[in-house]
Amino acid sequence: MAEPTALDLRADVVALTAALVDIPSESRHEARLADLVQAALAAEDHLEVTRVRNNVVARTVLGRDSRVLIGGHLDTVPSAGNLPHHFDGAELFGLGSCDMKGGVAVMLHAAAALTRPDRDVTYVFYECEEIEETANGLRHLAETSPELLAADFAVLMEPSNAQIEAGCQGTLRAVVTTHGRRSHSARAWMGHNAVHEAAEILNRLAAYEPAEVEIDGLTYREGLNAVGIQGGIAGNVIPDRCEVTVNYRFAPDQDIPAAKRHVEEIFEGFPVAFVDEAPGALPGLTVPAAREFISVIGRPPAPKFGWTDVARFAALGIPAVNYGPGDPAFAHAPDEHVPVEQIRACAGTVTSWLS
Repeated sequence: MAEPTALDLRADVVALTAALVDIPSESRHEARLADLVQAALAAEDHLEVTRVRNNVVARTVLGRDSRVLIGGHLDTVPSAGNLPHHFDGAELFGLGSCDMKGGVAVMLHAAAALTRPDRDVTYVFYECEEIEETANGLRHLAETSPELLAADFAVLMEPSNAQIEAGCQGTLRAVVTTHGRRSHSARAWMGHNAVHEAAEILNRLAAYEPAEVEIDGLTYREGLNAVGIQGGIAGNVIPDRCEVTVNYRFAPDQDIPAAKRHVEEIFEGFPVAFVDEAPGALPGLTVPAAREFISVIGRPPAPKFGWTDVARFAALGIPAVNYGPGDPAFAHAPDEHVPVEQIRACAGTVTSWLS
């Protein structure tokens, strides 16, 4: 596979997407792509470009009354044998095509095309979104250079079928543990089986009725599910410990402490240890820039199921939405792909909105 040696920001946006797909950028290995993005943006006289690790920030400084931020991550999950790109009819296939090099191509296209936008624009290309939260490039920028993220409204180019998906769910992962007593399995009555005790945890999950919460006319569906179970010592030993990992996806009207209390109530009587958490984000559709963006798209927004980095913007006091080409159901899949028409539609929408 011959990787591109430079990015042509004025090429057709679909061709630009294909070029981005062919530059491997698995999490922690984004340097090559970040180099090319930085070089291409630095060649644009109307942009101020800043590099922080493998995060590239490009800004117009025109003295407009307001500023919007458009963000997208450069990294992908590991390859599933889906490089280089290929086309099949009206679909572009390849690693990261949906999540989210189609969106990154739209950002690069807009950054080059919009030399005199009607408001100032910040384009943020960041690293390590697909791995642990502590490595996230947007988090690093928020902690070390928050002035680079200052904006009145933000659009995160996550795949959303070219439709606004507003806000996002919060998420918690917790380990619920049972304890027993070891014994030889031939003398099981002398022990107490911790794996059997986990049945009560699973029964509570099976009986759980997730809430549906309406916020600003959007209905967020919650979920509490087992996502892993671990127990057992050897084939002839009654286990004395079993751990069930659960994931709670909650509506953005609930904060982390409230979500934790809810999980603890569901599993009352069992030790619960929280191992991962991220707050949700309210829809953020009331600011003028958001209303104008909705009017340009011409389709009603939908709620975002899942967690995205819009929550980081919400934490900074910046209303934010998800909007990008691609069906999120195909993100990370071996047959990951993005409709060509959605790439073009998103590029047209963003440039029309800011022109």
